[in-house]
Order: sequence, then C-alpha cells, then structure tokens
Amino acid sequence: MSSESYYVPLGSEALSAPDVDSDQKITVERFDSTDLTISVWAETMQHGAPPSALLVRALERCAPRDDVRLTRVVVEILGPIPIAELEVRSWVQRPGRRVELVVAELWTVGDRPRAVARGSAWRMETVDTSDAVHVVDPPLEPRSTGRDGKFSEAWNSGYLTTLDWRWIAEMGCEGPGKLWAKPRPTLVLGETMTPLERLFSIADIANGVGSKLDPADWTFLNTDLTVHIFRVPEGDWVGVSSETSIGPDGVGMCAGVLYDETGAVGRIAQTVQVRARP
Repeated sequence: MSSESYYVPLGSEALSAPDVDSDQKITVERFDSTDLTISVWAETMQHGAPPSALLVRALERCAPRDDVRLTRVVVEILGPIPIAELEVRSWVQRPGRRVELVVAELWTVGDRPRAVARGSAWRMETVDTSDAVHVVDPPLEPRSTGRDGKFSEAWNSGYLTTLDWRWIAEMGCEGPGKLWAKPRPTLVLGETMTPLERLFSIADIANGVGSKLDPADWTFLNTDLTVHIFRVPEGDWVGVSSETSIGPDGVGMCAGVLYDETGAVGRIAQTVQVRARP
C-alpha cells in the first residue's frame, strides 16, 4: 500500500455506452485503495472524502473541454466503500454546448460487483464575468489565527490522520465549527491534485466540523453531499465553516461554506443519519 496517495492506479479502458448517447463512451478506470482512506466509523470502510475526490477526478476528465467546468456536484454514498480494488465508470449523460450533465460511479470488483457511490455534476460553459463579481459569504478567519490539533481523540486513524489542521472554532463549539485543512497525500499516486480534487478531498469533513455531538456517544454518518462551486479554489488549503441541525427522528442536515485563502468558493449540504451508540 502506498503511503503517498489515497489510491494507486491500475489501468483504464473505454467501453460503449448503450444506455446513453450512442456517440458517447464509458471510461472505466481501476484503482487500489490504500489504508489512508480508512473511515472513522469502521476500519473496513472508507471515509467519504477520498471517494468523493476520486469521483470528481472522473467527472473532470470525462470528455474534457477547455470551455466548461464543474459547477454543482452531488455525491451519493450507496453503501460501505471497502478498502479494496475499485472501478470508476464515467460518461456524459446529457451533452450540451453550454450546459451538460456528467456522471461517475464507483464500483467494487470481483464475483459480485456493485455500485457503492455515484457522482453527478453539471458542467457549464465559462465566460468572463470579472466585472460582475459579488461574494455573499465573508472570508473565513485567516489560517494564521488557528491552532494545530487533531479532529477528535476518538478519531485517530486512517484518513483523518493524513490531514494538516488549523482550527478556528472547534467541533462542538457554539455556532459553526471552523477550520483550515490540507491533505498531505495526493489523490492518485503519481498525479498532482487539481483544485477541485483538492476541494473534495476535504469537503466531506463538514459534517464532523459542524457537529455538536460527542462521537463517543453518537454516530452521525452522512449519506450524501451536494456542493455548489461559484469559483474555482486556489492554493493548498481548504477552509470549512459548517453546522449540523438535527431533527427528532434520527435525521440531520449539515450546511456550510467552503473557502480558499482568498474567500468563499461555494457551499455544501449533507444529509446525516444520527444514532445513539449502544
């Protein structure tokens, strides 16, 4: 297993896509998962962040064009994602000159393959709107004002140990939790992360950042994440400000803002399944 990356590439191929446009192809890539992807909830499953970033990698590379970019990404976690060899399938679901829909799925391999995660994204044509720039969310407090530290004493393995942290407002605080984070490994061995791969290698932690529950007493797994990106981030660090609301029947919603060191770049929402530990 590599200690430098979340995934190791194993090859790729292009297949015909009978259920989408006849001119399109399904791109299939295989990867080996490293121990750096391990979840906080079980050592046999992956944290949501690395698979989300891997799906975004596929969405960006699918029938690439210089005049479009991802603007909204939805990741659905369809089941536990094993620490194992995986297959990523991607295709253009709805082609278009100005707006198109691209899809990527993460599959297990072997005798009984199954889809364990799905990502879909709208790609929009880009034009110059620099004269109309307006940002609603104020910048996150500077990284220099934060402190080093772990996410939680109860979570000291796998993916969370691969990040550098600067806490601005800690998990469980009054109001939104806030931090800056940076992954030390790369996403795929031998590659440099794109800005959006880096953003999604962090984004899924918003649920934990914004939680007010003690993980020793509660589990709070997100089943999805939706990210709207109005500006492509710059730099190595990703900022997160988020807070989770919890209803009376075991369902929560995390909502937050994602940043680079210039300011806000988008917003994230996650559905959360909340359960008391036995």
